[in-house]
Amino acid sequence: MLRPRIIPCLLIHKGGLVKTQVFKDPKYVGDPINAVRIFNEKEADELMVLDIDATVNRVEPNFGLITKLAAECRMPLCYGGGVSTAEQATRLVDMGVEKVAVSAAAIEKPSLLTEMAAAVGNQSVVAVLDVRQRKRLFSKDYEVCTHNGKTTYKHDPVSLAEQFQDAGAGEIVINCVDRDGLMQGYDLELAIKVNDVLKVPTTFLGGAGSLEHFDELLSKLGIVGAAAGSLFVFKGKYRAVLINYPTPSQKKQLCREALKN
Repeated sequence: MLRPRIIPCLLIHKGGLVKTQVFKDPKYVGDPINAVRIFNEKEADELMVLDIDATVNRVEPNFGLITKLAAECRMPLCYGGGVSTAEQATRLVDMGVEKVAVSAAAIEKPSLLTEMAAAVGNQSVVAVLDVRQRKRLFSKDYEVCTHNGKTTYKHDPVSLAEQFQDAGAGEIVINCVDRDGLMQGYDLELAIKVNDVLKVPTTFLGGAGSLEHFDELLSKLGIVGAAAGSLFVFKGKYRAVLINYPTPSQKKQLCREALKN
């Protein structure tokens, strides 16, 4: 049975764990292996690890680091960054990665999702859409970007999410660039639009700054993934680095709210 998932998202930059704001100014916050160990202890539902250098630098995944992460991780692990072939996806799954995430490569070649699904199963294929609002005077619409926000596409994110679902993605992640690291809440309007048209599981990332933000998302959308970065690595108004995660009782309450939907 599907259930809501509370998912820490770890960003890897130059081999270290970092956190960004609006995809800029990566701040070093620690060692990714140590962070995985702490999330093991806190019994996180799932872990998402995104290498923000690989695609930009046109290099393949850091298989050495991923081997260490997968060996340490005691929860389902989703990895993204630099994946551009079904062969790489197969290698990652063989190493213990449950889900392989792609973004830019899927936009450039949607059939990659079909190839990956044939190789590792669509349940292991995740399409990530980095989405931000277009700057228009009288309307609110969105655009898709890649390469840490440097490359922009005119695709409508809802239509593109449907296309990726049909191509073979078993999960869609919507990452709101405008809200990255600001901890001011999810873009619920966009989340509802995407979730209403998809049949595969969806996960939303960008903006969570409190358990109340999880509650807002899950109470409106029901059984989805609620991912966050800053919330799980910072504590307090001065953003002191502290790995944290909801307690079992807090998670249980959040799940109850989701199941009411």
